[in-house]
Amino acid sequence: MGEGASEARGWIRGDETAKQMLSRVLKDRAFLLLPPLHRVPLRAGNVVEVTGASPAAKTQILIQAAISCILPKTWNGIHYGGLGKLVLFLDLDCRFDVLRLSQMLKHRLLQANRLGNGAWWQLEESNVRNCRSAHEKSNTAFDEELYVSCMRRFLYVRCYDSLELLSCLKTLHYRIRQQESCGSQVGVLMIDSIGAFHWTDRLSSSLAMGSHNRKSLSLTNVVETIVLEIKKLLQAHSLVVIATKALIYEEKYPTNENNRKFSSNDELSGNAAIKAQQPPFREFMPSSWQAFVTHKIIIRKSADHHSSQTGQESLSAYSLEWLQPQLSSIDQFIVDDVSKNLSQPLQV
Repeated sequence: MGEGASEARGWIRGDETAKQMLSRVLKDRAFLLLPPLHRVPLRAGNVVEVTGASPAAKTQILIQAAISCILPKTWNGIHYGGLGKLVLFLDLDCRFDVLRLSQMLKHRLLQANRLGNGAWWQLEESNVRNCRSAHEKSNTAFDEELYVSCMRRFLYVRCYDSLELLSCLKTLHYRIRQQESCGSQVGVLMIDSIGAFHWTDRLSSSLAMGSHNRKSLSLTNVVETIVLEIKKLLQAHSLVVIATKALIYEEKYPTNENNRKFSSNDELSGNAAIKAQQPPFREFMPSSWQAFVTHKIIIRKSADHHSSQTGQESLSAYSLEWLQPQLSSIDQFIVDDVSKNLSQPLQV
């Protein structure tokens, strides 16, 4: 009893220095991703769902966020503005292009070198002026050691069905521990896309009507188990989950327009709040996943954008809207295939 009282008094007095307190508090501080995911700061434990029709640059956004995570904050005196953390990328669509990730990472390294080390860049420009192609030039103008270290912080796993996804989630804790023993801390878990096996699992559930294993093959039960495994990872590790989801059906009006439409009708004010909270698309994921998500984003295809730098070339333009938390502003961005498939925000 006396020992417990002394421990309680020691906890009340506090037994950590200011440096220890700051290191503990700043370890899990909120961080901002690059545009177009820059409106809301994310903290460890947040689950972000990015919804959009295919194609809607969802994987492109994941790649850009992954690069911001695996890049260091500074390297050899040059500021890169990254987090220097590990990215766990689960590819459920099985269409991920590692070459695109490599090209975008090299492009970011080149940009940082131009902005952060101008004299060195001018020297390199004179040395590589006689290169035969822009590809050769890009290979001589960035730090190869930094590039390799960044790619090592990108852990890629491909899953072909829900059972492989569950097996992967159960082994991620061990993989993260291995990476942490080497000095890498996990930052983001990315899932592309979370609803890839929905219809396959739904069909398997209907075919197992007479089987004793119907509960194990149930679509709801599989998703609940996936959510449970991700929750275990969130409890053991300080990370953010970002998952993409394909859009199967979209309402005619966007969310903000729906809110204005319903608020102007006084007779339907009772149903207005309920309809305003509903997403502008048909939700097909089970309720266990919907309740698990803390942030929701929807991406829509916009009119093609004509770049002034490329003449009349038509670039893919998209709009991004935050549904949870609901923001009044809608961001627009383009995907420029010329500059290594880099997403660029539009000034609107």
